[in-house]
Amino acid sequence: MTRQLLRPRALKAGDLVVIASLSGPLPDAYEPNVEQTVAVLERMGFRVRRAPLLRAGRRHWWSAATPEEIAAEFNTLLRDPEVRAIVASDGGQTALGYLDLIDVEAIRADPKPVLGYSDISLLHLVLHARTGLVGFHADMAVPGFGGSWQSAPAARQAELREIYRKLMTSEEPIGTLPASPSWECWRPGHAEGPLIGGVINRIALVQATRFALPLERFDGAVLFWEEMGGLAAHVWSYLQVLRHGGILDRIAGMVVGVPREIGGLEPGASPTLREIVLDVLGDRDIPVLGNVDFGHAGPNLPMPVGVRAGLDAERRTLSLLEPAVGPGRVGAARPGERQDRVTSS
Repeated sequence: MTRQLLRPRALKAGDLVVIASLSGPLPDAYEPNVEQTVAVLERMGFRVRRAPLLRAGRRHWWSAATPEEIAAEFNTLLRDPEVRAIVASDGGQTALGYLDLIDVEAIRADPKPVLGYSDISLLHLVLHARTGLVGFHADMAVPGFGGSWQSAPAARQAELREIYRKLMTSEEPIGTLPASPSWECWRPGHAEGPLIGGVINRIALVQATRFALPLERFDGAVLFWEEMGGLAAHVWSYLQVLRHGGILDRIAGMVVGVPREIGGLEPGASPTLREIVLDVLGDRDIPVLGNVDFGHAGPNLPMPVGVRAGLDAERRTLSLLEPAVGPGRVGAARPGERQDRVTSS
């Protein structure tokens, strides 16, 4: 099978990274988190700027601004050759409102990393479907760099900084990600394939739109997902949606992030998340690695959408086998073209 990847151009020291409100607002109480994010990114060697909509207290309903305003600012950043990466300030409930307003030709002409998870999962999945862009399912400003990172031990922060720096600057694969004691083998086996995923409710939602990933994109993929809030029964239902949609019949493996604040998954509750996953998978004999540290529960290991990964559930290892960035230059791709053709088996 031939797949198309659009890898962003590798960043270098001194490049400009912009923190932007791509979904929810910035409450006054979280202004310090943005300031801490600036410090984290500067320690990685980048210049950092805030986009105009990222102002404490600014909001429209549950969003930082109207979908049209957010899309306009996002497109401005995508078109600006000085901007080399965009970091979402937070998740929320807004991306569905502007999926049809994104300048995909600007992405094809000058692909750049967009970092975020939660609602930002929609952007990664849709932009990957439409252009082949590698999406950086990774930490954001408020809940990540300026939040959970700050409470992590110093050694862990240094480890994460190096992983993220390499993710954005190196044309060499990261290789094996650092495992933690929480990782569990829920079904043994090994698989290699492109990482596809995000928050599970967003995966289910995007497949109901005209921007859905073609089912072929899931052939041989390593599906990664996590969830926050709601009920255990909701997770079971989202997995059933993926089953009915034919996704579970096509993937080669599954990686499940640490859940957060899901009713019915409290310690000692039944069924467990493992039991829910295996119930829906049935006799599909694919490896499943559970409780991997990405998602809403704390500092995220990056899951670059579209990048080939190696999974060995029994050994509890997950490896990034390809770089997330490439040697492209601004203007290298003409409108309508995709870069970095990758042939995979």
